[in-house]
Amino acid sequence: MALFSSLTPVFIAIICVLIGVIVKKTNAEKERRDTKSKPSSRPWVDEDLKDGTDHPLEEEEGDEEWQGLEENIAHVPFTAERYSEAEMIKRSQSFYELLNKRRSVRFLSDEPVPREVIDNVIRTAGTSPSGAHTEPWTFVVVQDPYLKHKIREIVEEEEEINYKKRMGDRWVNDLKRLRTNWIKEYLDTAPYLILIFKQVYGRLPNGKKKTHYYNEISVSIACGILLAALQNAGLYTVTSTPLNCGPQLRVLLQRPANEKLLLLLPVGYPKKDATVPALTRKPLEDIMVVM
Repeated sequence: MALFSSLTPVFIAIICVLIGVIVKKTNAEKERRDTKSKPSSRPWVDEDLKDGTDHPLEEEEGDEEWQGLEENIAHVPFTAERYSEAEMIKRSQSFYELLNKRRSVRFLSDEPVPREVIDNVIRTAGTSPSGAHTEPWTFVVVQDPYLKHKIREIVEEEEEINYKKRMGDRWVNDLKRLRTNWIKEYLDTAPYLILIFKQVYGRLPNGKKKTHYYNEISVSIACGILLAALQNAGLYTVTSTPLNCGPQLRVLLQRPANEKLLLLLPVGYPKKDATVPALTRKPLEDIMVVM
């Protein structure tokens, strides 16, 4: 009996330890489940890269009322050029060869570019399809040296923070091989900066909000067409998504609250001593699946 009494505290201690281990293991498993269920936090992209169609309009503004579009739009005969198979193959190959020369160029000359060319490439981008033909894009062309420098100051200030704090070691290390950093000299030297804003909603004649369906996808398609148009005209750029800069740039350029910056393109000719990374593209069999 005395032996049992002396061992009782030991048994109690062992039981307490076992209970502690079980509780700790249960809490750890719960934390892992919660972590998996929660989307990863990316505070630097939360607002400006979010598709506005993710957020329905307020109930009184999102009803089935007229959206400002013609109810019975006329349909007209469609005519198109039809090429022979040989001509189709030739044209598709030539266009591929042209676009395959497209590179992201960070060393841009200050040599002037005809303004008419810029007008034409943006007209071309404006031919893009869009959800319900709402055309939810605004292309802001900046050529004023003062404004370009202010844009550079805003971008470099935020990009330095992005590189040092927000982006994380993996992202920064992946960029090292491309020799890119937060210094953006091309924002001063390029003769034009084109800032593409997505309109997350429009306005009806009565002032209420107008839904812009799939606004980010629509504007992204327009950006792709713009890149192709620039390449076709012999101009070069680097696609820039200046994280955390959208609100400041929107205010600087006096854009309304319904516009969010999607892309910034410096546009011009490459410098004579410009270099680009020696990258290769995936072969066709790695990007296409035929069913």
